[in-house]
Amino acid sequence: MGLKWTDVLDIGIELAEKFPDRDPTYINFVDLHRLVTELDDFDDDPKRSGEKILEAIQAAWLEERD
Repeated sequence: MGLKWTDVLDIGIELAEKFPDRDPTYINFVDLHRLVTELDDFDDDPKRSGEKILEAIQAAWLEERD
């Protein structure tokens, strides 16, 4: 079962593992959207995301790094 946009915490973990040297603080939402949709486990409609979801993913990624 693939990741959906609502799997914010799991996406944050995947991003932290795949990009350990990237600082999510400095990633714009266009690039974040691309990184999420390119995850191997991602399986959702790319058009279903929004700013609130991307903000939550960014926060989860930041939390996972700490």
